[in-house]
Amino acid sequence: MPKQPSTVAPKVSTEELILEAAQQVFLEKGMSGARMQEIADRAGINKALLHYYFRSKEQLFKLIVGRAVGTLLPRMLALLESDLELFEKIRRVVREYITFVSANSFLPLFVVNEINRNPEFFFKSITRKEKPRLDAFHRQVAEAVAEGRIRPMASTELLMNMMSMAVFPFMGKPIFQAVLALSEADFQVEMERRRTEVAEFVIRAIQA
Repeated sequence: MPKQPSTVAPKVSTEELILEAAQQVFLEKGMSGARMQEIADRAGINKALLHYYFRSKEQLFKLIVGRAVGTLLPRMLALLESDLELFEKIRRVVREYITFVSANSFLPLFVVNEINRNPEFFFKSITRKEKPRLDAFHRQVAEAVAEGRIRPMASTELLMNMMSMAVFPFMGKPIFQAVLALSEADFQVEMERRRTEVAEFVIRAIQA
């Protein structure tokens, strides 16, 4: 008789329990207000075991932020520096960004809060050894302007417009939900729509 597949959910590792608990505490109280004891309590372990896995809350913080930003940043840079046509690049960057933030909705507000609380420590936590370069993107935008395909504008302006339109609804989520009477499901539908609508709005705005 063939063996039936197991219906038991895979066991979550202690390390993952700690990371999930730490993310919740950091989001609620920031790095400076977080306490290792509270993280241990939420993870359902004792403080000694927490310190066995992570020596300090600074180490935990850097890992959580670095894991999120370290996943997103290389993906965005690769798209911006790719040989995709400019309008298709805008579509792909916006779609990837909104998709990622939808799956990591804690990140935008968390980042802003930590920058306000302790900007020096936050930027040290995410600093890469090599500074990101966007030479190809800057050159591509300049060429599109010179050829008359888009209106005169700086590539920095274009990038900031793209990213701010993509991220702000997540930062202002409670306000939008209250003012527009959006349930959680409604909000997710809107974000799904914005995966394409934001890019098309930007493209229409910059076309010559």
